[in-house]
Amino acid sequence: MCKECGCGLGVDEMLHEHIPGAEHHHAPHSGGPHHHQHAPASTGAAHSSGSDQAPGSEAQTVTIQRSLLEKNERLAERNRGFFQAKKLLVLNVLSSPGSGKTTLIQQTAIGLRGRLRLGVIVGDLATDNDAARLRDAGVPVVQITTGTVCHLEAEMIARAAPQLDLDNLDVLIIENVGNLVCPADYDLGEAVRVVLLSVTEGEDKPLKYPPIFHSANVVLVTKSDLAAAAGFDRDTALTHLRHISHHARLFEVSAKTGAGMAEWLEFLEQQHALIKASAP
Repeated sequence: MCKECGCGLGVDEMLHEHIPGAEHHHAPHSGGPHHHQHAPASTGAAHSSGSDQAPGSEAQTVTIQRSLLEKNERLAERNRGFFQAKKLLVLNVLSSPGSGKTTLIQQTAIGLRGRLRLGVIVGDLATDNDAARLRDAGVPVVQITTGTVCHLEAEMIARAAPQLDLDNLDVLIIENVGNLVCPADYDLGEAVRVVLLSVTEGEDKPLKYPPIFHSANVVLVTKSDLAAAAGFDRDTALTHLRHISHHARLFEVSAKTGAGMAEWLEFLEQQHALIKASAP
């Protein structure tokens, strides 16, 4: 995973290159509770390589891993406090590639018009195609292009968020990089972590990637209109989700047909009301 391979190193350089003017923004101030738990950090044992390993290198790896994750946790707490002070509901949306994140976000923004004001931070390894789609739908959006980094980190969000007019937003959606492994370890300061499972991916995906599904506050089963064509076994999938994501709210939706979207939008309105009520 990323905490072991070190692909999160060099974030400062990547952000300055891909977020114009980011060097002029300061990270938000600290505060706010942590709303979910992530998988425990690895001990670094996976890096052992027998006689080829230099003496003491395993302990060195552990130190680096802890340093990376502890720094991210500190910055995530600062982000969370900053967002709470602005009475902003922040969602971290995660899934494998092709599960329908962008379409879901686009239809969510359309459905919330006149009810809640929504902005988006999009993370992708390359291209700004998803951001362009959202912009075309009239959604304020900031793109983070990560290059070789397969997840977003709290520092990236701290630098990207001020490029949106946060005082005129009610909901900020972070569309994370399409990946079911590495993003599980990185809190971004969100209030709600949303993990998608599309009916085209197979019923056993939660069993194959338990850390990210266990970390979810909400699970959305997407592309429900394709369930019959994909041979999706709904009962089996829901059984697996209830086992791994037993504490999460579950919604079955189709952004294409609108099925289940009313319940999803109502949930967001309720969550925003809670954020407003708890803000200092």
